[in-house]
Amino acid sequence: MISRKTISFSHPALAGREHPSFEAHGAEAGPHLALLGGIHGCEYSSIAAVVRVMNELDPAALKGTVVAVPVVSMDSFRARSPFVVPADGKNLNRCFPGDPDGTFSDVLAHAIFEELIAPADYVVDLHGGDLVEALEPFAIYDESAVEETAREMAVAFGLPYVVREQKRPGGLAGMTSSAAAAAGIPAIIAEAGGCGQLEENAVRLLVEGVQNVLRQLDMLPGDPAPPRTEMRHVGGNEWLRCERQGWWEAAVRAGDRVRAGDVLGRVRDLWGDEHEVITAPADGVVLFLTTSAAVEADGLLLGLGTELKPIGAAA
Repeated sequence: MISRKTISFSHPALAGREHPSFEAHGAEAGPHLALLGGIHGCEYSSIAAVVRVMNELDPAALKGTVVAVPVVSMDSFRARSPFVVPADGKNLNRCFPGDPDGTFSDVLAHAIFEELIAPADYVVDLHGGDLVEALEPFAIYDESAVEETAREMAVAFGLPYVVREQKRPGGLAGMTSSAAAAAGIPAIIAEAGGCGQLEENAVRLLVEGVQNVLRQLDMLPGDPAPPRTEMRHVGGNEWLRCERQGWWEAAVRAGDRVRAGDVLGRVRDLWGDEHEVITAPADGVVLFLTTSAAVEADGLLLGLGTELKPIGAAA
């Protein structure tokens, strides 16, 4: 049986906000998987993929339970606010596991963590490039005590790149996957699509990825599809930023392979004078790229995945 429900939260800061959700109970007992979308409200392909997965899911074939929320950040979705929650300007995917005494994003992250993530055996969080972000599809898992299971899920998802997020100073923190991993719950973030577009190819990649993970976890029948031969494990991340505001002219596209020292783009002023040349600090692949020409000081320009290896050599 698949139920359609509306989730609301008791915290006063979240009063009046309702989140449409699905709850699928299989014909046989099995694991509990939480499926999330719309942590960033303008990543439309992720939202569409959650809805399609649940509408195509056959509960008679399912072992266990899938609880799914297509849009976690309803305020961002309604306001068309990229990257951040309008109420406090925070990136929700840097706020988990949240704080009931914090600002709006902290409170929402805490409610989502307690209601959806903590009860789950596994978590799949769907994302994609935001309004001004082109993206090469990839999946993320975190360094943790449960990382081998999470890595298997990320590989089963079937995207071209699998990124291991390491615990390190200046690294990403507060993500759904990292908070889940810290709680002993294997979790992945899968990304496809971008530029504020609803893209059928990206939706299909995400839907097929979720279905393959469900097969890999023995929640759906059949053998999971094997990893694509060109899949690569990404061992390092470099996020490149500009020093000053200006006009960003990218010289590469998402998915391009680059060598250390290659010019990735330039930042100019509005007279056209060049102020910064952005070069690759290492060999790698452009995982995501800011497509907006307007950039602020310390603005994020692109993400470079480094230390690429064939997936079988990643361990």
